[in-house]
Amino acid sequence: MESQSLFHQHYKSQNRPQQPVPQSTTASQIPQVQTNTAYILWFLCILGICGGQRFYSGKIASGLLYLVTFGLFGFGQLIDLLLIPGMVEKRNIYLRGLYARNLDLSNVQPAVTLNLGQLSQPQPQPLVEPPAVSPLHRLLRIAQEQGGTLSAAQVALYTGLEPEAVQSLLQEAQRYGYAEVCNDPQTGAVRYRFDV
Repeated sequence: MESQSLFHQHYKSQNRPQQPVPQSTTASQIPQVQTNTAYILWFLCILGICGGQRFYSGKIASGLLYLVTFGLFGFGQLIDLLLIPGMVEKRNIYLRGLYARNLDLSNVQPAVTLNLGQLSQPQPQPLVEPPAVSPLHRLLRIAQEQGGTLSAAQVALYTGLEPEAVQSLLQEAQRYGYAEVCNDPQTGAVRYRFDV
């Protein structure tokens, strides 16, 4: 049983495709695909070898298809004249990403150096007082909290205003259509019903 597992381990290690792991590289060591080379490979279609530009830019499956069908009967080869720059750029982006994990950045100088010790201390901002609430707005909030109906005495109690100011405030609320005068159904006392 143990020999069988050793056999499987050996077999797996022999048949597993090994991806070469690049050691630390610099930016100049990252392989790049050149557009001029891709166009030269495209010209091999004159000799009947189509799809070289696709192999070169990493598109193996379509390269095989082009090779077998003579560049999709020539139409694919003609279209590739326009597509080669994009294919080359995509391949270069892929290669930069593949090698970026192992990129040696020890020699790279930062473009900006920020010394936090040179920053000035933030100045405390003065507290901004909230805008003063007008007596009418205060009256509307009180009416909302009290269920929408108030007497003149309740308005005086909650706002702290003098009786003349209370009457003036209630008349202002009526003038704007915020309140209407009504009578309490049980006592007949004057009440102000607010639309809040």
